[in-house]
Amino acid sequence: MNAMTRRVVIGSAAVSMALALSACGQAGGGDGEDKGSSTKIGLLLPENKTARYEALDKPQFEKAVKAACGDCEVVYNNAVSDVVKQKQQFDQLIADGVKVIALGSVDAAKSAGWVQEAKGKGVKVIAYDRAIQGADAYVSHDNNKVGELQGQALLAALGDKAASAQIVMINGDEKDPNAGLFKKGAHTALDGKVGKIAYEASGEWDPKVAGEKMAAAISSVGKDKIGAVYSANDGMAGGIVTSLENAGIKGIPVGGQDAEVAGIQRIVAGTQTFTIYKSPLQLAPEAAKFAVNLLQGKDLGAQGETDGVKSTLFAPVVVDKANIQSTVIQDGIYKAADVCTADLAAKCAELGIK
Repeated sequence: MNAMTRRVVIGSAAVSMALALSACGQAGGGDGEDKGSSTKIGLLLPENKTARYEALDKPQFEKAVKAACGDCEVVYNNAVSDVVKQKQQFDQLIADGVKVIALGSVDAAKSAGWVQEAKGKGVKVIAYDRAIQGADAYVSHDNNKVGELQGQALLAALGDKAASAQIVMINGDEKDPNAGLFKKGAHTALDGKVGKIAYEASGEWDPKVAGEKMAAAISSVGKDKIGAVYSANDGMAGGIVTSLENAGIKGIPVGGQDAEVAGIQRIVAGTQTFTIYKSPLQLAPEAAKFAVNLLQGKDLGAQGETDGVKSTLFAPVVVDKANIQSTVIQDGIYKAADVCTADLAAKCAELGIK
């Protein structure tokens, strides 16, 4: 092979290599974008003090995404109530090329700014369970109705005592917009129908904080004067019940929310009166559907709008002793064995939980 032939061969090889590298760059999306990014869906949940997020929402979301899109991958993180950590998680998803994020925000006001930043980068955000201004979609339950049902269930439990009862209210974290809706709904149901709201404070979605606030309420109101306790969720109800028991207070209605297994067990035991069931069998699959549809450029399939954001809001359900079997057990959220530990077996049998 003469020098001219060698130059032609080498030159042709260089051109072929350049074309191959160019093709690879196009297949990978260019600019360092992850080749598989178009099949990734982000799920960021706000905290793990409330057991439902890890135990119910996450696995149900992952299951529904996989059923709708076999090639899709869910990238999950929990912010453990830390807004700075959640922002880092959010930014990392975008940096990794994730184009759809389901976000259960720690701080909805701050998250609204993140949504705008994401839109500028072509990333769509689903507000998961907690509303975020400017989101592309919103999936939740009717949270004002949740509060109303909590208040109504407390009134029903009080019966004739309601008109003179002094109520303690332990609300959720004020950074969570849902907490404000629960509180508003509960006041709608309770105001003017009970003796008075004798003590009200935020338990910050933390059982320990809620227990401390309950202890302060007992000191402030008097242990013999408290007629009932509104707790915004089951996790806090656990701390509240402990404080009531430590003070020797028994038999007063205590409400909750989220249908956590510990809350259901307290209902069976008689230390908690009711909870609110917001089925993850509704919430997580709907959010997963939204996410896959957004990823694939399909119609969202929302039921309506909430504050200008396409949304689906599901109806919550009160759960008490009478309907544990027909709700969380029948729906497969829990098995009877999950609820009916040895010390609760006899009471479970009385309630027909099997």
